[in-house]
Amino acid sequence: MTNRQILQAMSGLMAGMFVAILAGTVVANALPRIITDLGASQSSYTWVVTSELLAMTATVPLWGKLSDLYNKKLLLQLSLGMFVVGSLLAGFSQGVELLIFSRVVQGIGAGGLTALAQVVMAAVIPPRRLGRYAGIFGAVFAVGTVAGPLIGGVLVDTSWLGWRWCFFIGVPFALLAIVLLQRTLRLPTVRREVRIDFLGAFLIVAGVCALLVWTSLAGNRFDWLSWQTAVLTGGGVVLLIAAVYVESRVPEPVIPLDIFRNRTVTLTTVASLLVGVAMFGGTVFLSQYFQISLGKSPTVAGLMSLPMILGLLVSSTVAGQVISATGRWKVYLVAGAITMTAGLGLLATIDSGTGFGLLSVYMAVLGIGVGMLMQNLVLAAQNDVPAAELGAATSVLSFFRSMGGTIGTSVLGAILANRVATEMTRGLEQAGVPATGARAPGGPEGGVPDVTALPAPVRAIVEHAYGVATADLFLVATPFALLALVAVVFIKEKPLKTTSGMERLAEESAGAGARASDGGPEQRPVDGDGGPGTDGGSGGETDGEAGREPAARVG
Repeated sequence: MTNRQILQAMSGLMAGMFVAILAGTVVANALPRIITDLGASQSSYTWVVTSELLAMTATVPLWGKLSDLYNKKLLLQLSLGMFVVGSLLAGFSQGVELLIFSRVVQGIGAGGLTALAQVVMAAVIPPRRLGRYAGIFGAVFAVGTVAGPLIGGVLVDTSWLGWRWCFFIGVPFALLAIVLLQRTLRLPTVRREVRIDFLGAFLIVAGVCALLVWTSLAGNRFDWLSWQTAVLTGGGVVLLIAAVYVESRVPEPVIPLDIFRNRTVTLTTVASLLVGVAMFGGTVFLSQYFQISLGKSPTVAGLMSLPMILGLLVSSTVAGQVISATGRWKVYLVAGAITMTAGLGLLATIDSGTGFGLLSVYMAVLGIGVGMLMQNLVLAAQNDVPAAELGAATSVLSFFRSMGGTIGTSVLGAILANRVATEMTRGLEQAGVPATGARAPGGPEGGVPDVTALPAPVRAIVEHAYGVATADLFLVATPFALLALVAVVFIKEKPLKTTSGMERLAEESAGAGARASDGGPEQRPVDGDGGPGTDGGSGGETDGEAGREPAARVG
C-alpha cells in the first residue's frame, strides 16, 4: 500500500480507536448525575464503570485470536456495530439495569476495536514504517483517554444536552469508521480449516472476570481479607490454570502459549502490565483531585488535563517519525520509561496548594514518558513474531495493559479511600468536629463530598485530605513504572522488518505449503472481499527486499 492508501485506511482505524477509548473515559465526570437521574444505588455506580472495563479486558484476547483466523475488516466492522448498539441502548436507558447491560455490549465492541486496530496496522504497514503511523495512533489514544472527561464534563454542564449525549456522541464516529473502512481498507484473508477453542475462551474469560470483579469490589463491597476474596481469587486462579492446560493442548489456542517463549513478547507483556498499573491507576484519579482538592468544575477539570495530552501527543508523534527514519527503537522505550517514572515521582509531591503551572509541568513530563513508551512496546512485539501470530501477540499486550489498569485503579482506589478517611478524621478531630460519618469515596456510604456545600473550615480539611491521598497514589504507582523500566532494559533491540504483515504471511503460507507432507490444506491468501489476493506490497519495497525476510520465525 502507498502512503496515501495507508493514511486513507488509517482514517477509519483512528475513528474506531477514538470511539473505543472515549467509551471508557467520557462518563467519568457524568456518573454522579447519571446515578442520581436514574435513582440508582451507590453499588450501581461501581458497576456502570467496571462492567464496560471487564467486558473489554476479557474479550481482547478473543478478538485477537479471531483476527488470526477470519477477515480482519469484517471483524473490525462487527465490533464497531456492537459499539453502536451498546451506545444507543445506554443513551436511551431508563433504568440502571439496562445501562449496565449496554455497557457490557459497549465493552465487547471496544475490546474488538482496541485489539484489531493495531493488528490491522501491523498487517498493512512494515515495522520499519510503522513507527510513523503508531505515533499518530498514540496521539489518538492520548486524546481519547484524557479528553474524554473534558467532553463528558461539558456535556453534563450543558443544560440542553445532558448526560445521555455522553453515549450518543460516539455513534457518529463509529458509523463514520464503518463507512471509511469499507471504502478504504483492503485486506487479504487466509482460507484454512479452523477450530475455535470455545472451552479455552470460556475458561479465560471466566477466570479473568473473577479476578477483575475481586479487584473492583474488594475494599469497597467487602474486605480484602474475606470469604468473598477467597472465593473469587481461588476460583479465578483455578479457572486460569485450567485454561493454561487446555490452551497447551488444543490445535488453535486463543492465546498461543508458545509466543511467551519469545523474550521480546514476554518482556513487553510484563512492561505493558506495569504501565497499565502505573498510568491508569495513577491518572484516573486526577479529575477527582482537580474537582475536590482544587475545587474546579467538571469542564475546568478536563481542561487542566491538557498538558498531559500535549506531552503525549508530541512525544508519540516525534518518536514515531524518528523511529521510522532511523530504525532504532529501544532508546525511546528506555527514555520513555525513565521519563514516566520521573513524572509519577514529581506528581507524588502535589497537595491541595500546588499551583497549576507546576502541576502542568509534572503532567507534561508524565505524558511525554507514556507517549514514547506505550505504543512502541507494541511495535517491538509485532516486529518479533510470525505474521500468523500478529493478532494474538498484539491482543495479549492490550489485554495485560487493560488488566493492569483495572487492577491499578481498584487497588489504588482502595488506598485513596483509606487515606482520605484517615486524613479527614484527623483533621476534623484537630478542629474539634466529630468525625462520625465521614466517608471517603468507595467507603461503605460511597459518598464523594460536594465541597461547594461545605463550611469553609471543613472544606479546607476535605481539600487537604484529597490532595495528600492523591499524592500517595502517585507515590505507590512510581515503583511499578520503575519495574517497567527494568523490563524494557532487558528487551533486545532487533532490526525492524521492511515487509508488512500481509507480505510476511504470504511468505509463511507459501513456505508451509511447500513443506507440507501430511496432506493438510495449503494456506492461500485471498482478497478480503473474496476475490484474488494481492501481494500486499508496501509501496516501496521490491520483491528482492521481501524475499530476504525469513519464511517463518519461531520465538
